[in-house]
Amino acid sequence: MSQKRVGILRGGTGEHYKSSLKKGGDIIFHILENLADKYKVVDILIDKKGIWHMNGLPIMPADLMHKVDLVWNTSHPSLSVILDNFSIPNIGLNSFSHALENSKEMLREHMKKIEVNMPRYILLPKSAREVLEKFPAPWRVENKLVRTFSELTELIENNKSILVEEFISGKITSVHSVPNFREQETYIFPIGNSFGNFSADEKSKLTNLAKDVHEHIGAKHYLKSNFVLNKRGKVYLLDFESIPNLKSFSHFSQACESVGAKMSDVVEHILEQV
Repeated sequence: MSQKRVGILRGGTGEHYKSSLKKGGDIIFHILENLADKYKVVDILIDKKGIWHMNGLPIMPADLMHKVDLVWNTSHPSLSVILDNFSIPNIGLNSFSHALENSKEMLREHMKKIEVNMPRYILLPKSAREVLEKFPAPWRVENKLVRTFSELTELIENNKSILVEEFISGKITSVHSVPNFREQETYIFPIGNSFGNFSADEKSKLTNLAKDVHEHIGAKHYLKSNFVLNKRGKVYLLDFESIPNLKSFSHFSQACESVGAKMSDVVEHILEQV
């Protein structure tokens, strides 16, 4: 049986260059370690100047048609359009989903349509007073917990682009979902990455919300939805991620094991769905 050639597209000219390199590298390592008998990895790197390379050598995107069978795109989703133009099957977010992943403002508006709560926020506040008048401390600023008015003032004064969110205290969890797995249109894995115990009703609520988020966003391959449940039982979506963490002992790995599946089995399922 011949190996299927999987191109891992990473890098690019945007601000996510380093994170794309890392995520793509993790996928390469995982396939080499666990699925090398079925898949041949082809490393496709786009440098900061926008030049494409395959296994270290410059290449034109059109030439990939004869070099790979599919591509896992960890770079910008606009590159998937290029792959589509050359009829190269690919894994990755579409531009709409990518915009939602990177814009809390846009995500919040779309989550309203399916009645999914998100923390309140202020984009580009003029002062800490403006934030305080909308919601009290503590606040989340770029995933950092800010507790004092003076600290918030300093952050706002020293940053031209800033988004301040209200901090929701409660039980945090992540829910992984994959399409067309185990004969389910949207398969929801048991709750992982949890800080706190959840009742059967809470788990059911989170599962249903994760399914709604997955289907509304239009995730074609994988989604990780991060939630917090406050003391009153209200659930908030914090954000979502579109590339699984393939590190050993990751929460995704634990979620897979909890249903009797190896993480590599799910990765293979994702690859075969393209």
